[in-house]
Amino acid sequence: LVSSFLLAHLKDRRLTLRRYPYGIYGQYFFQKHYQPVPDFVEKVTLSAHDVPDQDYLLCNNLATLLWLGQIADIELHTWFSRVKAGADFRADTRDAGKADYYANYPDFVVFDLDPYIYSGKEAARAEPELNRVAFTKTCQVALKLKEVLDSLSFPSFVKTSGRTGLHIFVPILRQLDFHGTHSAAETLSRFLLQQYPDQITLDWAVEKRVGKIFLDYNQNIRGKTLASVYSPRPSPEASVSVPLRWDELSKVYPTDFTIMTVPERLVEVGDLWTNILEAKIDLIKLVSVIKPKK
Repeated sequence: LVSSFLLAHLKDRRLTLRRYPYGIYGQYFFQKHYQPVPDFVEKVTLSAHDVPDQDYLLCNNLATLLWLGQIADIELHTWFSRVKAGADFRADTRDAGKADYYANYPDFVVFDLDPYIYSGKEAARAEPELNRVAFTKTCQVALKLKEVLDSLSFPSFVKTSGRTGLHIFVPILRQLDFHGTHSAAETLSRFLLQQYPDQITLDWAVEKRVGKIFLDYNQNIRGKTLASVYSPRPSPEASVSVPLRWDELSKVYPTDFTIMTVPERLVEVGDLWTNILEAKIDLIKLVSVIKPKK
């Protein structure tokens, strides 16, 4: 049941593996390249900074998804761009046909909301653990961001991270590269910070985030990834990153959604993000609207 929903969101997106061969409490590692792979695993050649072009993995079929489970890839981290063209691709087509070129143009502007509100039970220098006070305040900030996006008439989709925070995606036509989406996300984030400086931080210094919600717009960079929709997370509850309706934010908790409960939710409500790529807006219009006046 879940595989059909999951594969739809993984399709044509470069994967970064996060493997846990010794279980969720054991040593884990990220992996971008894997050799050799079975014949049914699709690969794509992409560039990355100062290293030669290399092959990366795609998960475009059920056999690949099952194989990823066999190699203990608990988390499925995907790029925000796809490596193939589509009707929504509106950029210059001089390099049409090149996967590396298409990968420069994301489908989304992304906001990653992480609470730095501690329960008081964490070990020294540990990240904040999941707690209800922190998650409630994260939901409040997410709704404030939604108000800004609504005021610009832009659609926004929210999901649990599967851990302590929330991810908000704004679907966009593929006409600006990651530099453009990063600029738009930063502008919106700084605007929200000006409105709620006591609740939000954009600071990279962890000690300066304490007591606030870290609004991370720097995910909007080529090569950055987040856990995919319906990706499991390595938590004791086996939690899952799950799409939400906006009116659910005050009613749910991340541990409500696990590998045991999500199949039933999908039967009841379906995939709330099934039409996300059909809800795209013109980001150039967004930039023109939010550009500061001289």
